Amino acid sequence: MASRYRLSVGATGPLQQSPVSCGSACLTVARMLVDPVFAAWVQTGQPRLPGTPPGATQQERFAAYERLVMRRTNRLRWSGGRLNAPWPHVLGTPPWGARHELENGAATEGTRYAIALLRLGGHDALVTAYDRVVAVVTDGEPALLYVGDDQLPRHVVLVLPGAGDRILDVYDPAMGVVRVLRRDEFVERHVRLAGWDMPWMVVQPTGERRERAADYASGMDPAPA
Repeated sequence: MASRYRLSVGATGPLQQSPVSCGSACLTVARMLVDPVFAAWVQTGQPRLPGTPPGATQQERFAAYERLVMRRTNRLRWSGGRLNAPWPHVLGTPPWGARHELENGAATEGTRYAIALLRLGGHDALVTAYDRVVAVVTDGEPALLYVGDDQLPRHVVLVLPGAGDRILDVYDPAMGVVRVLRRDEFVERHVRLAGWDMPWMVVQPTGERRERAADYASGMDPAPA
């Protein structure tokens, strides 16, 4: 049985393989965290899974899957023919594409995601936003944080639950490292991630799956999904 892939502060993860694939790298790592067999394939090449691209080394397999993710998140139409809203290629992964990828295999099955805009929030709104991410992000249910400058979102990191200390961990694919992201850094717009400081938006779990599970465990009738 494949062992669980994990990331924590101080750990080293894969590097993004192109200047615009930070979001795709985060989504690939998110899938590795929730799917041990997929993680084993990235790391060792075995077992060879249906639909996975070829690659002789770990870096080649990660890069090939990263490109596959970008094609899915940025394509013009979803399965069923629904149109996907356009997003400039230079900005990488659209947040709605990230949400779709997370809900379809890159997070715990049944987890639903929402997009929250942060750029225009004041101090109190950012405090609330940070605390909400702390509350909903858990093992297997990460978030994607978009950061940038005053004009545009420029980079994406993967937000992890941390060590239970109300402080988030982030995997930065530009550096391949995991570090803490404190609330004061977030609220003061000084996140220092790949040279960018401004929180722009977050694609985060809604918390509904765990709320329904808690209702079942308590014997209450769960709210309609």
